[in-house]
Amino acid sequence: MANQAYASVWCRGFGEETMPPLFEKLLETVPFSKSWPGFSWLVIRAVDAMEAPLEERDLRAFPPTADELVEMARDHLHADCAYEVQANWDLWTYDLSLGRWKQGPERLEVICNGTEYDGGICGEAGHFLLELGMEHLFTGHGNLLGARSAAAAAAPQHPTEAEFLSRMAEPKRLREYHEKTRENIAALFDWMRKIETALPVERFRLWSEGEDNFEARLDEILALR
Repeated sequence: MANQAYASVWCRGFGEETMPPLFEKLLETVPFSKSWPGFSWLVIRAVDAMEAPLEERDLRAFPPTADELVEMARDHLHADCAYEVQANWDLWTYDLSLGRWKQGPERLEVICNGTEYDGGICGEAGHFLLELGMEHLFTGHGNLLGARSAAAAAAPQHPTEAEFLSRMAEPKRLREYHEKTRENIAALFDWMRKIETALPVERFRLWSEGEDNFEARLDEILALR
């Protein structure tokens, strides 16, 4: 099963009264895909994730602006609610069937956790939790990039991954792989800087399901030449 990458963001002064304007400011920073701009889906939940959603809206026909989206949720802007917003941003992916790179829309999700939602999960997950997409978009497949590449080549692999790693064994292709992955990381870091500028960020954490220290892994890949 593929691992996901995340960013957790905590803000100073976050509470029921400040949640709407902070949520709007965060949504204004979302780096939309050029070919699929706008917010595509809104889900509002109360109490915890086990409860049926209070509301679900398909926004693809008429994507709202950040302030319009927050206005849609205003009747449910409470401390025990969470708001899940989907959109797309442009990242580089490798098409194995075509044997080439393409930059295009990848799904992302912005979750705003009220302070009382799901037993105060915001303390662990963040006032805002950003689901960034597949971990390998930023770290590469099978530890191919970085200091672990030799171990990755020797490890057992799925046939599809083995074929991919075989192609990337060519120095020119590996350099391109590194370059495209670095561009994805740069897009992520650029978004984080915009968030830090727009909001009173107390702290943020980049993490993933497969890496012990996701942020350190990104720094390692960026540092390689």
